[in-house]
Amino acid sequence: MELGEILLSISGGNLLILACLGGLLTSLLNAIGSLPVLVIKKPIGRLTDLGLGFASGVMLAASFTSLIIPGIEHGGILQVLLGIIAGTAAVSLMDKFIPHMHVIKGFEGASSKLRAIWLFTLAITIHNVPEGLAVGVGLGSGELAAGLGLMIAIGLQNIPEGLSVGLSLIATEKYSRWRAYLIAALSGIVELPLAVLGGATVIAAHQVLPYAMGFAAGAMVFVVSDEIIPEVHRLGREKVISYSLIIGLMLMLFLDTALKA
Repeated sequence: MELGEILLSISGGNLLILACLGGLLTSLLNAIGSLPVLVIKKPIGRLTDLGLGFASGVMLAASFTSLIIPGIEHGGILQVLLGIIAGTAAVSLMDKFIPHMHVIKGFEGASSKLRAIWLFTLAITIHNVPEGLAVGVGLGSGELAAGLGLMIAIGLQNIPEGLSVGLSLIATEKYSRWRAYLIAALSGIVELPLAVLGGATVIAAHQVLPYAMGFAAGAMVFVVSDEIIPEVHRLGREKVISYSLIIGLMLMLFLDTALKA
């Protein structure tokens, strides 16, 4: 039985339950991807870079193949463009006003007395917000092939992304392997409620679907451009990260084509 059939069987065809299952799966894959942190004795910088580069490629391709193009087909270019503007603005405001900390770039956002561990967790959460929304919007739209492609792609990129987060924490030499794993694993949990929110929004008002698709796409592209790529490029490994990004992009294109065939 194919994955789509399994999820449809479990959900009984209920789109909201389907969106919830999608968010749960991507969250679990994030936790699974973090598992090697428990056994790796020292951080592997290049592996972290490759994981984030791969995740960026998947997110960029998914933004177009599973969100922007279907959104235009559903409602038109203007609605999608407005959604992209809103999604970009929302994540930009979160980045500006929510205090958070990156491993390389350091502290950003409003001043805060929160401990570094919580600031780092908030940074990861900002990264995962558009991913969770995208999965919920994709599956809640009723377009099973596009929604499944998006869910699988986000889930797959969550594996190296979860590992990258854990390894980055270990690299600071401030966290034990267990603590780094727990933070990395829990960082993906936010995708579950956001997937439900995204799914519920488009189910309740189907006319907002193109706006919601644009919103999720704009948010993801902004995170890739403003957060992930600048973060890893500061390490001086731009070429290998670019190769990894291209691999992630090609994988998403292949999945999108295969699932719609």
